[in-house]
Amino acid sequence: MKKTLLFLALCIGIATVNAQTKEELEAQKSEKQAAANALQGEANALQAKIDALSGWRVGAFGTIGGSLSNFSKWYAQGAPNNSSGNIGFTLNGHANLIQEKFFWRNALTTNLNWVKLNNKDNPADDDSFKPTTDVFNMSSLYGRNITKTLAASGLMEYRTTLLDNFNDPGYLDLGVGATWTPIDNLIVVIHPLNYNFVFSDGDTVFESSLGSKIVTDYTRQIGAINFKTNLSMFQSYKSGDYSNWTWSNSFSYTLWKMIGVGFDFGLRSNKQEALNYALAQTPPSATGFDDVNNDLQSYYTIGLSYKF
Repeated sequence: MKKTLLFLALCIGIATVNAQTKEELEAQKSEKQAAANALQGEANALQAKIDALSGWRVGAFGTIGGSLSNFSKWYAQGAPNNSSGNIGFTLNGHANLIQEKFFWRNALTTNLNWVKLNNKDNPADDDSFKPTTDVFNMSSLYGRNITKTLAASGLMEYRTTLLDNFNDPGYLDLGVGATWTPIDNLIVVIHPLNYNFVFSDGDTVFESSLGSKIVTDYTRQIGAINFKTNLSMFQSYKSGDYSNWTWSNSFSYTLWKMIGVGFDFGLRSNKQEALNYALAQTPPSATGFDDVNNDLQSYYTIGLSYKF
């Protein structure tokens, strides 16, 4: 009986020690977490002061995705001997000069993708990589500050494709108006006087026109997360058929050192592009702006990301 009581007392004592140890460790953890939160708050405050300083701010991040495969005598599929591949990347970069009285913001966004599918049993089959996604956009915004959040500004924006039909079409916007920066990293451009130059080869439906330009851009880094969203809209004063808009988004999360995962997607509406495509079909699927089907254009890319 004495041995049993002694054993029970020992077990209770061990449990009490363990409970006390756990409570002590939780208390130490709370203290350390509070200290870490205080240090993070100080770091954020210092970063805010750094961001408010004048000078150049340069940065870039991107996404790389790809896959390669090869099949030999894989009879379960329609083409037992084939090779396929998909390679793509995106790049988002900026170089911004921020001064007390003016700013100059420059941005570059590109999304390029190639794909191939080669049936080795067909000698006429093309085994080269063909471009699929093809997006190129660069912009330059200059502004003179009127108030802390409002500036008179001028914008140059150029959009085209690089791999296929370079500058056919190509869009160049030149305009003046105002830029509003209500919070850090958010830019809202409103230019009621903007000319949309449209470049194309041969006799096409594309036409330049005068209109208004609205651009919103939010680019930010929070710890290991980088993201950018940009909406660019042109409203033609001549006709709604010449209006267009593009919304692009990029997101990356760093997992190890500079490598992580990334996701990009974009949407676009452009009636001139829709009609140009429809007229190129055999037979044409439309005769003019009145009967063209202006479907919403879209793309996305998922893959590894690299922070430059």
